[in-house]
Amino acid sequence: MADNTERLEDYGLSKDTRPKTLFSKVGIVGAGTVGQNIARMISSKGLDVIFLEVSQQKIDQANVELAKELDRMIERWGMTNSEKLGILSRIKGTTEYRNLRDCDIVIEAVKSSSREHSHNIRSEILKNIERHVSSHTIIATNSSTQVITELTADLEHKERCVSFHFLAPEADARVVEVVKGLYTSQEAYENTIKFANLIGKKVIPAKESPGIISTRLFVPFINEACDILMEGVGSMEDIDLTMKVGFGLPLGPFEMADKIGLDKILRWCENLYDEFGDLKYKSSPLLKKLVRANQLGRRTGRGFYEYNKDGMKTTKNLSVGE
Repeated sequence: MADNTERLEDYGLSKDTRPKTLFSKVGIVGAGTVGQNIARMISSKGLDVIFLEVSQQKIDQANVELAKELDRMIERWGMTNSEKLGILSRIKGTTEYRNLRDCDIVIEAVKSSSREHSHNIRSEILKNIERHVSSHTIIATNSSTQVITELTADLEHKERCVSFHFLAPEADARVVEVVKGLYTSQEAYENTIKFANLIGKKVIPAKESPGIISTRLFVPFINEACDILMEGVGSMEDIDLTMKVGFGLPLGPFEMADKIGLDKILRWCENLYDEFGDLKYKSSPLLKKLVRANQLGRRTGRGFYEYNKDGMKTTKNLSVGE
């Protein structure tokens, strides 16, 4: 008797004809604060993430910090433990560039010091990425002060490189600046925009320029706030309150600086001042003073304000010297 049983598999697509998801695996080079937040945010959208660090110790440290941040999100925002475990299960660490080979996009998110050092280290990282990924993989930098055309000038497939800058180190930042370099293909640019939309970000298309839009606006903003404070025109709290109540900003300039990280803002200042030579970008002495004292903001528990272990502001930092 003939077997007339129909199998469900007969109606499915074969492996050869099954469509491939445009973005399913994302690589991140650098797992500091920014890299961790990018990884956590992308993983929360259901995508696999692999981050590259220089040592297993750095990988272990990043995993611990990721878990702690997710625990804080459980306490504050109602994330469930199962959601936390799901996010962590999709994030893997590696010390080998070759493990980025299956990524659809790789985002460089390293921390650097001077503009020259930043350019050299980022250029080398992009070359290493290119050696190990397919020619169709999008290569992106999260840097705002480095120009993508200059960074990728020596790459073989520079047409798939873009600047992809998250405006804040938090997963709830709603916009991302996307910059098409001189060599960037229209296909790579459009696919990057699709990726941004996939992870829930509003795209701000920007022309190529050191600092793009956000950094060039924020650096003079924080420098002027420091000048007003040092001149005694207003207190730190009142300057922040003016911008929050008067202009509807969620954070004042000093609160925002503490959230971003004063060392990062100082690098922005120095990079833009080196590039343009305009005094509006020259870093405030007050900003330098706090960075030299390793008072970098929420991350260290003290910046312009002091913070508790949960990152909540407690009081102003008396060493600011109003």
